[in-house]
Amino acid sequence: MKPGEFIANLFAALLLAGLIAGVFLVFGRPLWPERQASMVVLFPVDATTTGSVRGACFEPCLPLRFDLKRAPPRPSSKS
Repeated sequence: MKPGEFIANLFAALLLAGLIAGVFLVFGRPLWPERQASMVVLFPVDATTTGSVRGACFEPCLPLRFDLKRAPPRPSSKS
C-alpha cells in the first residue's frame, strides 16, 4: 500500500467517523440532560428522633409552640 492510499483511507475513515458523530449530535438526545427540580417529601416529625436531649430532661426538650412566621413558604406548583 502506497503512502498516498494510506493517507486517503485515513482521511476517509475520519470523515466517516465525523459524519456519524454529527448525525448523533444533530438528531440524538442532548449530551448533558437538562436540570430538573427534585421534589422534597417532608415526613411527619417524630419527637423521639428529632428532639434534643439535655441532662435535665429525660424526654426530648421541644418548644411548646412553633412560630409559623419562621417556616419557609410552600413552593408554588407549576401547572
